[in-house]
Amino acid sequence: MRFQRRFGQQHATDIDMTPMIDVVFQLQIFFILTFKIVAPEGDFNIKMPLAGPSVSTPIDQDLPPLRLRMEADAAGQLAGMALNQTPFESFDALHQHVVGLIGNDRGPDSFQESAQLELDFDPQLHYRFVIDAITAVSGVLTEDGQIVKLIEKIKFAPPRGSP
Repeated sequence: MRFQRRFGQQHATDIDMTPMIDVVFQLQIFFILTFKIVAPEGDFNIKMPLAGPSVSTPIDQDLPPLRLRMEADAAGQLAGMALNQTPFESFDALHQHVVGLIGNDRGPDSFQESAQLELDFDPQLHYRFVIDAITAVSGVLTEDGQIVKLIEKIKFAPPRGSP
């Protein structure tokens, strides 16, 4: 068989791209469906065992339970608040007291780690006062913009009946 090549004629070869595009889309769908999203690493509040017994570590039973009682007047305004029977006139005074309680004790087995606050308030109290109380006891913002945590474990007392 003889092949003749003619000069001046170019043979155009058409390549069908449809199967290649189909394969690309199938691969893309495969990778999307098999992609596993991994949760970012973070602080998991893991208590590691101590190397040896420590004398300065307080036992949880020795810690005084913190209970913040907030009372409201008939209009829902804050009438008074007391932390463990100690009255406070403002949220700033409450915040300073909590900062004094927690101090610089941080890390595992510290008072800051194990401190728990129970919020007890009248049902007619406006919600903004509850948020102000949580803000006052949960942390402090330093001058350089860092948040220093104070009390992280905050729970609500069981609801009381309406007056």
